[in-house]
Amino acid sequence: MKKISSKTIVDLIMITLGCAIYGLSLDMISVPNKLADGGISGITLIIRHFWGINMGISTLVLNIPLIILGYKFMGKRLLAYTIWGTLCLSFFLSFWRDIPLIANFNLEHDLFLSAVLAGVLSGFGLGLVFRYKGTTGGTDIIARIFQIKLGISSGKTLLACDALVLIASLSYLDIKHMMYTLFASYILAKVMDTVQEGAYTARGLLIISDKYEEIGHMIDKKLERGFTYLEGLGGYKKDYRPVLYVVVAPREIVTIKNLIEEIDPNAFVTVIEVHEALGEGFTYKQKKRYLFHRKNR
Repeated sequence: MKKISSKTIVDLIMITLGCAIYGLSLDMISVPNKLADGGISGITLIIRHFWGINMGISTLVLNIPLIILGYKFMGKRLLAYTIWGTLCLSFFLSFWRDIPLIANFNLEHDLFLSAVLAGVLSGFGLGLVFRYKGTTGGTDIIARIFQIKLGISSGKTLLACDALVLIASLSYLDIKHMMYTLFASYILAKVMDTVQEGAYTARGLLIISDKYEEIGHMIDKKLERGFTYLEGLGGYKKDYRPVLYVVVAPREIVTIKNLIEEIDPNAFVTVIEVHEALGEGFTYKQKKRYLFHRKNR
């Protein structure tokens, strides 16, 4: 048998943890406070309300035909991770119901706090699942099939599925609870993106200047940041000139702008939001920073 790598083990552990947190959010907050959800989880909430069926069981039953349907569209690893995520979520949706923590955590008096906490916990849990290449099944499988067969983006398919489920949830929810659900969904999306992409944000700068060499020298001397020269072609004069690209921490934006202005006030500078920066100077071997710029030696 092929040996399971340590990376695969870590992936499965983190997917399990993510499902545990997501299941806890549904059982502890969404159900007691009558907050809806999108996708399969939202359907299980509807089923639970009208027929009292355990969410863990309905999650598993609804996902079985979807997994079978998506078998030929998914690679072996993604299929295995999807099955694992589905089983984990089904287990924890049943498991948390028998834990005293659920009964003691009462937020029914504050829908705003409930929506915030539901969004944060659910977003963090699902973010972990997706960060480690897993899914919880459900509409993720439908989105993958639509993307492959029809060329429709996953985001549009997931949005359409969630919208349909939320509309159906109005059969047992009032507008007030639905609005708080939408608020929770917004927070969920933001937190999930942060967990998936990393919380260490940075800023990328594209600098076009005739004095690019002087600017690059000052960036190296004052900020100790590496930079790259990209080959650019002017749109009007069709002349070639280097474009300087550098990634800095958000706190360094003002400093680098001041450095550029000192050298070339007419330089053209664009600032790009970088969701995650990995490598020397960001995730390891970080240099000591000063309030304005590096001290002269």
